[in-house]
Amino acid sequence: MKAEVGDSLVAESNKVDKTPRHGEIVEVRGDDGGPPYVVKWSDGHEGLVYPGADAHVVPAQR
Repeated sequence: MKAEVGDSLVAESNKVDKTPRHGEIVEVRGDDGGPPYVVKWSDGHEGLVYPGADAHVVPAQR
């Protein structure tokens, strides 16, 4: 997984009635765009994320 600042991170839910979490990547701490990422989630919380297999990066429109 590779990302740049400004890309979105989508974490899919493993529960049927839950919606995916969406956040903006505000910092990339790994080498060559790899994790971990600092993500500002749509609910306003911010945290360090090591994305799992249920997550994917959506590139920002550049």
